Amino acid sequence: MRPALILPLLTFVLGLALLTLLQRGDATRAAQPTVETKPLAPDASTDERIAALQAGVRNARQGKRPFAALGLAYLQKVRETGDPGFYSRAENALRRALAADARDAAAVTGLGTLALARHDFGAALRLGRRARRLQPDAVAAYPVLVDALVELGRYDDAARALQQFIDRKPALPSYARVSYFRELHGDLDGAVEAMRLAVSAAGGTGEGLASVQALLGNLEFARGRLGAARRAHRAALRTMPGHAAASAGLARLDAAAGRLDPAIRRLRALVDRLPLPEYVVALGETQLAAGRRRSARDSFDLVRAQQRLLAGQGVNTDVELAIFEADHGDAQRAVALARRAWRAAPSVRSADALGWALTRAGRAAEGDRFARRALKLGWRDPIVLYHAGLSARAAGRDGAARKLLRRALEHNPRFSALHAPRARAALEALR
Repeated sequence: MRPALILPLLTFVLGLALLTLLQRGDATRAAQPTVETKPLAPDASTDERIAALQAGVRNARQGKRPFAALGLAYLQKVRETGDPGFYSRAENALRRALAADARDAAAVTGLGTLALARHDFGAALRLGRRARRLQPDAVAAYPVLVDALVELGRYDDAARALQQFIDRKPALPSYARVSYFRELHGDLDGAVEAMRLAVSAAGGTGEGLASVQALLGNLEFARGRLGAARRAHRAALRTMPGHAAASAGLARLDAAAGRLDPAIRRLRALVDRLPLPEYVVALGETQLAAGRRRSARDSFDLVRAQQRLLAGQGVNTDVELAIFEADHGDAQRAVALARRAWRAAPSVRSADALGWALTRAGRAAEGDRFARRALKLGWRDPIVLYHAGLSARAAGRDGAARKLLRRALEHNPRFSALHAPRARAALEALR
């Protein structure tokens, strides 16, 4: 039986972030091509796979060199290390695959995945469509297509592509995207249901399973089911010890329970080995909540350094950096970044960033207008609702501000160690 997960929701439709959606299901975005290399153990590390594929590139016949698989392995290495230098290696390998065979669909899909990782969603869409033309009966291009359409704000097109994807292959990659789509449309219960299906479809081991377990934990946290969230994150860490998203999830649960020192220690250990901006921001904001302002400043300096490093590797972080600057830096720069993000990809995420940046820059009416655009699908992320509530208050819409702030605090009154107390204070001031 084919799962009818989306069609009943097309009028209320079903989300990534990036982190980011770009961080949701990355490991399964493109199928690994079959190559002539020395067999590896099923539990071989990414480094072992890269070494074997590099040997295959050196030793295989000209037409059989596994450049596409090597490029995808480099992308996996970025996930594990946070080192954006592997993006350039991935691009080089994937382009060499296409130079050898312009119809290599795996290489085209890999380049689409790379474009998603760099937040070049227009290029990702073009590459996803090209890969589908090359292999019309395959499903490997669908994750690239769906992710690109969602991030470009083309939600009706994304819903149709996602329905085709789930009809053709109901598995971890499609279930995870159904979950995200439902989340963006405010259906948290449906998002949890789909993510549980993704967990069931993931099999018993591997990063794919750990990733969807961590995503399930994040959804349970958003619903205020903190015990269920903790169980999901611990399951992810049993599946893959040290899993970054699960470690960050447990830190957020510690902070929600008022255990700021353990949360900071957990985040510090995570940042020391994987200094991705989202984890460094979480560390800095938890330090601020604990009154450690000097430490927070150091963390925020590291955020900017990491953003520069990512930009140097072609990664567009305008949305994330706009929100960061609006919260902790230069509001005018935040507006410029967010406007650029909105022009490139007019999604609810970029609308939230632009609305918040404009509000923080003192442009209340325009900020409120974009904040409302961010909620047009029904998105119930508490941070987004908090932004929209403060934007409505700045624009003089006190009734709407009260409603939005109450909704931000409704499911999880401790959604952020830093921002939840501010939301409560703003709501109290409006009474």
